Amino acid sequence: MGQVKTYHEINTKLKKGEAVVLTAEEVSEMAKTASPEEIVEKVDVVTTATFGAMCSSGAIINFGHANPPIRMEKIRLNGVPCYEGLAAVDSYVGATACDPENQEYGGAHVIQDLLEGKDVILEAWAKGTDCYPRKHIKTIININTVNELFLFNPRNAYQNYNVAVNTTDKMIHTYMGTLLSKMRNATYSTSGELSPLLNDPEFRTIGIGTRIFLGGTQGFVVWPGTQFNTSKPKNEFGIPVSNAATIAVMGNLKEMSSEYVQAAYFEKYGVSMFVGIGIPIPVFDVDIAKRVSINNSQIETSVLDYGTVGTPKLGQVTYEELRSGYIKVKGKKIRTAPVSSLPKARKIADELKHWLLKGEFEITQPVQMFPKNTSLNSLEEKEVDND
Repeated sequence: MGQVKTYHEINTKLKKGEAVVLTAEEVSEMAKTASPEEIVEKVDVVTTATFGAMCSSGAIINFGHANPPIRMEKIRLNGVPCYEGLAAVDSYVGATACDPENQEYGGAHVIQDLLEGKDVILEAWAKGTDCYPRKHIKTIININTVNELFLFNPRNAYQNYNVAVNTTDKMIHTYMGTLLSKMRNATYSTSGELSPLLNDPEFRTIGIGTRIFLGGTQGFVVWPGTQFNTSKPKNEFGIPVSNAATIAVMGNLKEMSSEYVQAAYFEKYGVSMFVGIGIPIPVFDVDIAKRVSINNSQIETSVLDYGTVGTPKLGQVTYEELRSGYIKVKGKKIRTAPVSSLPKARKIADELKHWLLKGEFEITQPVQMFPKNTSLNSLEEKEVDND
């Protein structure tokens, strides 16, 4: 069946207050008694959301020029190293960068401190030039003194992600949290049937230019995320069964909220940042109606052994099983725990729904769609001639 609705038609209904907007969980419930054809007829937009640790995140900052000016060649914010190769007073602070003197404080904490209006110590050094004679500066900055402060995250909102277990005799510490020995716990991420890229797995509505909820304000998808991989195996419902595609996103941090952008420290692993993302899916046709009707029993992911080199796959489970609190792997019953927040994802989906219903948010047609057939290269260790 061909497209029965357009972006223009849906946006017109949104502006008039006539559109029907449901969260992905609400549509999954509706699909128990309604056909895809009926869902297309009744629903215009479905809101999706996730709130989880997204290490590949950070912020671009323009500090403004000092008098006399300095061409910053080494930069620290509250002791956290920032990238200094962006002209004189631009910098990128990565979420996982750490203060060498305090490994539990990093770029994510700097970003949250700025977002909450706190003062941050900026210190920078330079060799000095004729046009930028200053060699050192130490001062205080905050969200009001910097010229620009925007979030630019190269890899967010994984389409799916693995379940982590540990088969070894020793407890290990990972970005998936602490994994107990002998598979005594399992951790997982993403928000299942609410997760954005699982509701549009073929990327028919998500692409470059898609307007999204980002950190409490409106942001945009600006590129396929790093490690964007469409070659991963899929189940019978067309859902990748492990970490697959990602998105790169951007938005104005000065408009965001620390409720949806939060620093975190994973014991003996390091700093990360929790980011809240919500994406509206316009329900154009029956195929999209089927996609947004996906439920946790139909979404599968892989169980990997993080304690063994190569992280071998041990099994495959559904999100319904994960949400039950226990899964069974190789005959062993294992307790599960999420490392992302479903309640926060639900709140984001509801807030985005509210924006749409009030006419404060417009769905956007991508200016360019994502590539279809992508895979990943691995880094190979090769001998290097030092002569």
